[in-house]
Formats: sequence, structure tokens, C-alpha cells
Amino acid sequence: MIAPECRGSLPAVAVIVTGMSLVFAATLAHGQGTQGIAGARGYPVKAIRTVVPYQPGGIADTLGRLVAQRLGAAWGQTVVVENRPGGSTNIGSELVARSAPDGYTLLWSGIANTVAPALFARLPYDPIRDFTWITNLAKVPILIAVHPVLPVRTTRELIALAKAKPGELLYGSSGIATSGHLGAELLMNMTGTRMIHVPYKGAAGTMVDVLSGQLAIYFGAIGTPLPHVKSGRLRALAVTTMTRSPAAPDVPTLHEEGFKGFEFSTWYAISAPAATPADIITKLNSEIVRIVRQPDLRERLTAEGSMVVGDSSEEFTAFVKSEIARWGKVVKQAGIKAE
Repeated sequence: MIAPECRGSLPAVAVIVTGMSLVFAATLAHGQGTQGIAGARGYPVKAIRTVVPYQPGGIADTLGRLVAQRLGAAWGQTVVVENRPGGSTNIGSELVARSAPDGYTLLWSGIANTVAPALFARLPYDPIRDFTWITNLAKVPILIAVHPVLPVRTTRELIALAKAKPGELLYGSSGIATSGHLGAELLMNMTGTRMIHVPYKGAAGTMVDVLSGQLAIYFGAIGTPLPHVKSGRLRALAVTTMTRSPAAPDVPTLHEEGFKGFEFSTWYAISAPAATPADIITKLNSEIVRIVRQPDLRERLTAEGSMVVGDSSEEFTAFVKSEIARWGKVVKQAGIKAE
């Protein structure tokens, strides 16, 4: 997902989250400074900088701040959340990729980092060579929703209409190579259909036209259209995960609708520069997974449409490699070009 709201460079915006640590305070009281403490046993001994490659306010930014706040409290250190949008997430991503691999500069990463290799001939970083993938925090289903003016009530009916009117149906997403756009391309590849993509600069603009009926079909992360589905202004057809979303349990999956094996979601994660010591990665993974699995945070994320993951670094790295291969094929087949 290359979020359009991230295009163009903006000044960094930082929020500082702090916590208190009796253990760390006691260490300093006995005369031990921050020098000479190596590896995960002493980590962290100073502030941790985390970079969000998006503007403030989106899912990645919100999730990053929630986790940072609890991480700072748990470890008794300042955790800085710094927004570095621009270059379709490449500016913030490159900054972290080029940082010292010591665990003190981290990236709130996501699906954009696995799509970028197929979109940019000269990507300023390599997602496998330059990063260590700590954990996938959460995934978010794509919701296919339509305005009631469109005479379809299921995805199968939508596909039948698309086949009857090839190249005539228009669908909207929040931008080129965003999760909604990619999900639609996957579905069209599976069904041999062709609808015309209308990219917007963010989900808000898309919603305005879909709600007014100017554009009848929407593909995008579930959180944006869901309130309008619940109010009856939009009709939900399906979600793109293999299991139903707890935030919309009455909405079927594409797999249930007969599109066997269809599985896709956008996701939000955290990564570190390559060569970060393995014991520090293990410590980060353990604590961050504990945080995202806390019942109150899980409940909040679930209500907003997110599904907590919290996997191991090894599992997540394998997933990232599979995503890079997957999106390379989709981008090539669809002829998607970066703006």
C-alpha cells in the first residue's frame, strides 16, 4: 500500500512517550552509567526513536503511538514517535534503513515496504537486505462496499455484472497501489474481470463520492466504510480475510462467497535496521507482542477493524518475503505505476 497522503516531504513531527523504571533508576544510583552495557541485558539505556513514514492520524501512526506509549512505560525509557512522510513511505523507510543497527531507531513498517520493490526501479533500500522484521502487529481486512444504487447484494453478483459490462464499472480506492487498489486487482485477476480504478488522495475523498452515489463501488480498509455500512448508507459485500472480521461479523468473506482461498489484508508492523543484534530483536519482539495482545488494546483494535497478529521475527520475515513476491507479480500484471 503506497498511501497517497504520504506523498511529498513534510517536516518531522515527534511525540515523546515516557515511562518510569525503578530498575534503571537503581542502576544509576549505584554508579553504573550507560557506557559498557551491551546487548539485550542492558537494553534500552536511552531513548528509542521510532519513525512513522506517514502523516499523523492514520492507522500506522495511531497504532505506533499506542504501542510506543506502553513500551515506554514498560521499559522506563522515552520512546519518540516521529512522522517522516514522503516519497510513498520511502523517505522514512530509508532513514531507518541507514540508521545504526543498535535497537534505538525503529520503523513502523507495513505493506508499502513489500510493494515498493515492484513500483520503483531505484528503491533507496532493500526490504530484506536492509531490515530485520520484528513482528507483524496487526492486519486489517479490505471491505468491498457498494452504494445501494448498484443492483448487487453479493460479490458474486458484482463479478457477474463486471463480466456483463467489461471495463464499464468504476471502483474507488484511496490511491495508486494502496491496499484497496491491490485487493481489487487480486480479485479481478482471479475472476478474469476488468473494472476501472478511480484513485483518490486518501479514503475521505473516496467516501464523499461513494456516499453521494457518484461512484458506486469502494475497496479499502474496513475502518473507513464500516460506520456507513452500519448506518445503512452503504452495502457491505465481503471482507478479504479468510475469517470474518470481529468488527463486522455479519459480513461474509470472499472465501465463503465462493472465491476459494482468497486471502488479503493490509498490515502494520515494526522493523529495525539489518544487523541489529539478535538478542535485542528477541527482546523487542517479546515485549511488543505482549503489548498488542493485552486484552484492552486487543479490544480497542478489534473494534476499529484490526486483527492482532504478534508473530515471531522468523515467521514475519518469511511472510514479508512472500508478500514481496506476491506484489511483484500483481504490479507487473496490472501495469501499476508509481505516481
